[in-house]
Amino acid sequence: MDRASVGSRALFPRGPSFTLEDFSNKDFSVRDFVEDLAESAVSLNRRSGTTQQAFDPKPLIRTFENALQGLGNLSEELQQKESDLLSQVRRAEISHDQTLDTLGRKLDQSITQFEALDITLNNPNGNDRSSRGEAGGNIAVQIGEKLEELDRKRRRALDANFLIQCWLQLSETGELTSLQNIQRQGGSENKVRCAVIAQQLMRISQRLDPASWDHTNGVNRNGVTNGTTEPEKTHNTREILEKFCETLEQELLKQFNNSYRKQNFDDMRECAKVLYDFNGGASVIAVFVNQHQFFIDRDQLITDEVTMDGDTWDQLADPDSEPPGVEPSLQSLIDEVRIIMQEESFIIKRAFPYYETVLIKFIQRVFQQSIQQRLEMVLEKANTISTLAFLRSLHASRTYISALIEDLKSHGLTEHPEPCSAQITQILDQQMEELFVPYIMSNSYIDREKKSLEELFNSLLFRFNIYHSRRKKAPTGFMASLAQQTNQLMASAKDAYLERLESSDLTPTQKAMMLRVARVQETDDNNEIEVTEEEGSLTTANAKRMMTWLAESVRRTLELGSQSDTPKDVAILLNLLMTNMGQVYVETALEAALEKATSQENSKTEPDLSYLPSIRPAVTITSIMSRFISQVLIRLAESNTTVRRSMEAQAKMGIEAIEKKANSIMKSTVDVIVNWVTKSLGQQKKLDFLPKDELGVVESLQTPTCTSICLFLSRCTKLLNQSIDGQNLEVFSSELTLAIQRLIFEHFKKFKVNATGGLMVTKDIAKYVATLKEWPLSKEVEAAVELLTEIGYLFIIGPEALRERSRNLAATSSSSGGGGGGAAGSTNRKLVKADFKAFIQNRDDAKSAGVQSVLASL
Repeated sequence: MDRASVGSRALFPRGPSFTLEDFSNKDFSVRDFVEDLAESAVSLNRRSGTTQQAFDPKPLIRTFENALQGLGNLSEELQQKESDLLSQVRRAEISHDQTLDTLGRKLDQSITQFEALDITLNNPNGNDRSSRGEAGGNIAVQIGEKLEELDRKRRRALDANFLIQCWLQLSETGELTSLQNIQRQGGSENKVRCAVIAQQLMRISQRLDPASWDHTNGVNRNGVTNGTTEPEKTHNTREILEKFCETLEQELLKQFNNSYRKQNFDDMRECAKVLYDFNGGASVIAVFVNQHQFFIDRDQLITDEVTMDGDTWDQLADPDSEPPGVEPSLQSLIDEVRIIMQEESFIIKRAFPYYETVLIKFIQRVFQQSIQQRLEMVLEKANTISTLAFLRSLHASRTYISALIEDLKSHGLTEHPEPCSAQITQILDQQMEELFVPYIMSNSYIDREKKSLEELFNSLLFRFNIYHSRRKKAPTGFMASLAQQTNQLMASAKDAYLERLESSDLTPTQKAMMLRVARVQETDDNNEIEVTEEEGSLTTANAKRMMTWLAESVRRTLELGSQSDTPKDVAILLNLLMTNMGQVYVETALEAALEKATSQENSKTEPDLSYLPSIRPAVTITSIMSRFISQVLIRLAESNTTVRRSMEAQAKMGIEAIEKKANSIMKSTVDVIVNWVTKSLGQQKKLDFLPKDELGVVESLQTPTCTSICLFLSRCTKLLNQSIDGQNLEVFSSELTLAIQRLIFEHFKKFKVNATGGLMVTKDIAKYVATLKEWPLSKEVEAAVELLTEIGYLFIIGPEALRERSRNLAATSSSSGGGGGGAAGSTNRKLVKADFKAFIQNRDDAKSAGVQSVLASL
């Protein structure tokens, strides 16, 4: 690259020079390299002063030629180095293969030698030369086994010798000096040996010294055994051994207690192991459990009264108050048990090798003594308050103890932080079941629930039942037979309440609660209790209270009762609901309303429809009751198809009975209203629409008959709006409106009308139409009402206008009403010819030529 620089001045412009370092630099960039070359070329041109001189590539070409030649030399050097490296790699691979082959042969030789050694050890009877060596290894193993066996026999012989020595010492001198020496040496092994030897000596004493055990076994009381006279013994081996065992056990138990106080778990574990070998560990478990400070403290407090105050007990017995929860002393005990169980389980696991057995005993003692005794005290106290207080206390206690059980399971106790073992889980569930089985077994629980609800329902409905028992009944007839069953239930509920009040087992608190719910005084006489009509009416507030009480019972039944008994239990609650709320409450009120409606169908005075508002709460209560039955009670009985179907049938029959009574009331109401409107229309005077004083007609708005009817219908409208709504109101109003429309339609066919009277007819009809439209009507019925306005026009327009209207008449009616004209009982939008003719003929100018021509054109 440096040839271009030879001499002081070159023939061509000299290009830049480069070395290998320029291209091997890590910051080398092709783009920057080219830009530098271009820049150097531009600079040369600028120095030459020739601004438009063509670019001269030759310096650059020579530079690239030199660079290319340098790259070629470098490539040759690289290729030579690569060839040398490949040769070295091949030589290394050949050497590696040779090394692997050598190592493989050595490994095969080692395996062969190992197999030969193994055969020698396992085949000592071989005939080849190596059999002697092989036999030596197996013989060594057999010698070792024989030595171990001889050592065991030696130990047994020594133990037997020591045992015989102890027995001879015991039987001859009545002392256990050798055994006591071992006991004094201390240590867990010596204690275990003392325990084992003492048990063996006890068995020897039973066989060789039966006199100490009150057995003859060939030995008589005179010292003669099978004809041989023996000297009498002055000591009893059994008593000596039992005393020694007792001393040994007490010493171990004392040591265990001392270690427990010092929290020396290792020593506790040794003592527990010795006592387990000695007598199965029963004594040390009993000492640990019985002398636990928790049980000592609780035994001192077990006689304490329950700590709930009087107001809280009253709240517990009040069905309208929220349950106050678990009794405080029981709650405190359970909270303490939760802590003690978690703490002691840690100690039990470290102190006992058989810790699960100890934990089971501890759990049983906690539940069967402490918790059960306190639970019994709480429930006994609650039972002296009221049935509801007992049920609420039972439910709250079970809920709180169940939470304790779940907390202990999740904590794990001795398995902490893992959950409890299967056996401990089973024990915990068993303790929970045993605590509450006496209170929920058989039908005892659901009978209490039923008894409590019956007391509450009978108390709440007492004044209601008194009112309806005193109201005047229809002496005979259809209504009396229809209401007979409900009247019997009502009387039975009232009698049950009075009988319960006089019961000797009724507590003062429960009696006070029943009197408060019934809103009566204890000194009141049944025959002197004053009840109002309002107390004999249905109220959704009473129904909500009854549903609230029932829902609380259902919740308790689900949590306290057995899952398999749930369908049967909810069936009992359903029957209670249908009887008290459905029949005694709702049906009784509906029967009273129906009786009142029926008695006024032919009333000579304006009917009293004040019974109508009782329908709305009846519908609301029935709807609430039906929804609760279908959404809650029947769903809870899904597991038992037979019970579920029976409940569905019972509910359907009860709801249909209520619906039939409500429908009967509404039908009777239609008859009452229609009959009174008919009677009122019959009082219309013949000359009302033939007035002679035109000024008086203008001043009067409607005839007295129209005014009285419209006022009556307005009062009916208010009562109906308080009774029913929605689709029911529209259907009822439409049916009633059609009946009244027919009456009014036919009414104006009976009167002669002059020109001035036509104005009166128009005013009356306008008032009738406005009054009827106050009710929600279907479109067809509304059109039928609008048809009445045509009647007034027929009495005031002239012959030409009549002729024009006669062209827009209907030929016949689409459906005829009973006893009236064609359109009277229909929803036609047009008058028919017969009705048109009947109205025209009542005009006082009906015989005029113009009117006659119109009639002739029909």
